[in-house]
Amino acid sequence: MRFTESDERLALREAVRSFASSYGGDYYRAKAREGAYLTELWAEAGKLGYLGVNLPEEFGGGGGGIGDLAAVLEEFSAAGCPTLMTVVSPAICGTVLARFGTPEQRRRWLPGIASGESILAFAITEPDAGSNAHNITTTARPDGDGWVLSGRKTFISGVDVADAVFVVGRMEDTATGRLAPALFMVPTDAPGFEARRIEMDLVSPDHQFALFMDGVRLPADALVGDPGSGLMQLFAGLNPERIMAASLATGSALHALERAVGYASQREVWGRPIGAHQGLSHPLAQVKVEVELARLMTQKAAALYDAGDDAGAGEAANMAKYAAGEASARAVDQAVQTLGGNGLATEYGLGAAVTASRLGRIAPVSREMVLNYVAQHSLGLPKSY
Repeated sequence: MRFTESDERLALREAVRSFASSYGGDYYRAKAREGAYLTELWAEAGKLGYLGVNLPEEFGGGGGGIGDLAAVLEEFSAAGCPTLMTVVSPAICGTVLARFGTPEQRRRWLPGIASGESILAFAITEPDAGSNAHNITTTARPDGDGWVLSGRKTFISGVDVADAVFVVGRMEDTATGRLAPALFMVPTDAPGFEARRIEMDLVSPDHQFALFMDGVRLPADALVGDPGSGLMQLFAGLNPERIMAASLATGSALHALERAVGYASQREVWGRPIGAHQGLSHPLAQVKVEVELARLMTQKAAALYDAGDDAGAGEAANMAKYAAGEASARAVDQAVQTLGGNGLATEYGLGAAVTASRLGRIAPVSREMVLNYVAQHSLGLPKSY
């Protein structure tokens, strides 16, 4: 067993850290307040190969695994640029396409995802089907040589910058009338497809949308992969989603911790830096411990996933996401406490992080549902729902 990353991964981290720091938190917050996307960062990251490190080399990727992409996102976040679409486009959609897409779908989409020239969104949550994906009502019925898709989705990230959306729905079997889970590629300019922005108090360049699909006509090849592998494809995307969400959270925690430690080392009261007092040094040290534990579990989850152990990765990814969400919320809270009034001053950039840090406890799966998973699958306790 190894508890350190490879030299190649460490070199990747160093390069991404230098790149992301050239943009930094000021750039991220300015874009967010303008309501604009991180277009410059995304385009340059794509040209440098950072967005496709997990995708096959034959399609312009780096040939690495989800652990490499998670390292990229953690470094983005630690530099103050937690790019949510890195979770969605190359991690979820790119992984599903690489593993299950048809040859034509892989040729069509993977090179653009790797270069950053194409962005895909992912739509699973519905107004009446949040954690319970079995209640999804979005349905595609066969129609001639294609499909007709109808349904609603909510809290879907980045539709405004996406070329198409991976929509999780159900496929109607005309012979039996039964519905089976399936993924469909829906262009954002398709007739009958409407996206309405959800106004949020969250200061972020990644916007949220409600989707309305009213008889959207799709060609036959809009169905992603094998018609019988919809559920397998879905879970192939959800484990990377949790791993990436954990990396975004740990990177954000490291960013907040760095701000707090820097301030506590320089701010003097009663003739000494405030960081010399255990009332501040111990909580910051505790945050450091919790963040490093979450990082270790995240790296374990990524290693299991990249080794092909989907079941083991599922348990570890849920645990990593839980631990990272808790660590991030605690890190930001303690950073604000360390800075006092300055913790909410725009100059230091922590005020907006207070709201953002709560996301790690809610999305992409709530901590309560993670605990349900661990209780049932890890401890063998009876199912509670």
